Amino acid sequence: MKRGLGARRAQYPKRQCVACLFLLLSMWAQSVPARPISLVRVPKPSASQAPAVSAPSPGKVSESARQGDPEDLNSLSLAPSGLQTERPIVVEKDEYPEFTRELLRVQWRKADPIDLYVIKPKGADRSTPVVLYLYSYPSETKRFLDRGYCQRVTQDGFAAIGFVSALTGHRYHDRPMRKWFVSELQEALVSSVHDVQMILSYLSTRGDLDLNRVGMFGAGSGATIAILAAVADPRIKVLDLLDPWGDWPNWMAGSSLIPDVERPDYLKPEFLQRVSALDPVRRLPQLTSRDIRLQHVMDDSVTPAICKRRIESAVPPSAQIIHYDNTRALFSAASGGRLFQWIKKQLQPGPQATYRRSKPNDQRSSRNGRLTIRLPHAAPYRPTEVAAAWFAPCKPAEQAPAYSDPNWER
Repeated sequence: MKRGLGARRAQYPKRQCVACLFLLLSMWAQSVPARPISLVRVPKPSASQAPAVSAPSPGKVSESARQGDPEDLNSLSLAPSGLQTERPIVVEKDEYPEFTRELLRVQWRKADPIDLYVIKPKGADRSTPVVLYLYSYPSETKRFLDRGYCQRVTQDGFAAIGFVSALTGHRYHDRPMRKWFVSELQEALVSSVHDVQMILSYLSTRGDLDLNRVGMFGAGSGATIAILAAVADPRIKVLDLLDPWGDWPNWMAGSSLIPDVERPDYLKPEFLQRVSALDPVRRLPQLTSRDIRLQHVMDDSVTPAICKRRIESAVPPSAQIIHYDNTRALFSAASGGRLFQWIKKQLQPGPQATYRRSKPNDQRSSRNGRLTIRLPHAAPYRPTEVAAAWFAPCKPAEQAPAYSDPNWER
């Protein structure tokens, strides 16, 4: 009996109930007197009454574009900006026999939280030196979760700080796809330079690290940000730069990272004017008091060869320059944590000697007083079958350089 009643109830169409509801609403609407609507014509303001709006300077970021953000994107220094740090949130803390890793959520901009990794060796104290690691666009924070990577960067008692730049990884959101790192290059670079300074200020409040010995390793766009951050913040004593972007007119004209359909937009004088003050060719000569190593992978198509030459000509005479014929030569010379040994050696206390991996068949030259080391093609460090897949050539226009892979430093 109950089954039959339930079956009949299931046969009642629900749309009849919806029709009844609409009928009741229509009857109620007819009973309510209609209100007349008057249309008022708004007079068009005359030319004398129209507010004067001045067009922003090509080299400036307009105030309206920032929508009330107190950050000054026309200055590398934090002084003109009103960024305030919110209380960091400890998202995760992992303990390993060799190191401790903290994932913190830090924020000083609206809608721009940053995942900050603080990786410390066991027994770290106030005397532990610090190295910031910033990789090129596009990149993620996946490498900072790799246990082998964390062991390598904390080896010999160094703390590693990892994050991604603005408009990169988890920090790219709420924007149309046509607005990306290069199209918003001024914002991406300057915001990231401010991030470096804010991160160093936060680390100084922890009391468990030595902020008198700070170095920064950067690759690609991360190397460019490292150069600009060192100009703005004297706390950065050592720079290890791998294929920095720069020499903007030539870089925009020849970089394989830029789609051809967008390239004309980035060659316009107003765009180049906005980023002219952010060119490493212009800023590197200001870093004469820093220890600098500049590494170039010569077959990297993201930074054209003419840009590499101009950047090398701008580094201070005391800088060390290393050329790798290709990615395989870089991997052979840098795997197993050897890529990070130079910057660690410069941050060690006492007299410092320039470190390089001894190699009997490297070629040295001196140009304008700068030491240049060329490492020719080397045998793969891994087994042949792994190396063949590891060093497969990238598509020149669609893919980033090979070192954008999270584990290329192995």
